[in-house]
Amino acid sequence: MNAQDLLHYNRIAEAIDYIQTNFKSQPNLEEVAEKVHLSPFHFQRVFNEWAGTSPKKFLQYTTVNYAKRLLTENQVTLFDAAYHTGLSSTSRLHDLFVNIEGMTPAEYKNGGKTLTINYSFAATLFGNMIIASTAKGVCYMAFHENEKLSLAALQAKFQNATFRQHQDLVQQNALLFFNHDWTQLNQVKLHLKGTPFQLKVWEALLKIPLGQLATYGSIARQVELPHASRAVGTAIGSNPVAFLIPCHRVIQASGNLGGYMWGTTRKKVIIGWEASRVNALEI
Repeated sequence: MNAQDLLHYNRIAEAIDYIQTNFKSQPNLEEVAEKVHLSPFHFQRVFNEWAGTSPKKFLQYTTVNYAKRLLTENQVTLFDAAYHTGLSSTSRLHDLFVNIEGMTPAEYKNGGKTLTINYSFAATLFGNMIIASTAKGVCYMAFHENEKLSLAALQAKFQNATFRQHQDLVQQNALLFFNHDWTQLNQVKLHLKGTPFQLKVWEALLKIPLGQLATYGSIARQVELPHASRAVGTAIGSNPVAFLIPCHRVIQASGNLGGYMWGTTRKKVIIGWEASRVNALEI
């Protein structure tokens, strides 16, 4: 890290600390930029490069995370949650939750009680898998070694949802991705919850062609944050849908495989299998 990078790193670390300490007063861009001795324009650009999101979005994430703790741990009302997070009204809290969490504060507070999730277990080419779906699409896929533990992990993500062990048509279509004949594959819809930055990264992963690989840096450039490879890596590691969102196609610039939530051996096997599929289609 050169002197300029170190200076930027220290300033962004200071800005993050300031936002996390003072988020209840909802500081604006100019206020935070002044604290780290940068112009608002320069601060906005440098913050995006190092944090992988804008100062405004980071403030919103910090605010919503605090509101989530209030709603779940302290069981406060929506009005009190808005007041204690420094927001001017419950409508602002509502808008933040919908934009960041994909649900209203009330839906978050009740833990998804109105959500019905079908789930099933399947044996695939690359190991046993749990797959879950809502009426909107696939919401979760993960390789597993133990059905009981994998179900517990799913339930922890949607604590108060209604779960039903049933393989519906959405799941059946998704599992067709593991078949050799992809001509029978219908469109698979996804029902994802993530931050705008995570969704942007996952969308970029979906654009990596079968049999091809990308680097963390190339994904960072694709989402227009060329210096945010680390933040991109974190978003890739948070992928809730194994295989369908092909995080296995992202490797390090050095050529090393890099990490994989479900094991590097499985990652290597999937990459090899996809390459063989492309070769078979070209023959």
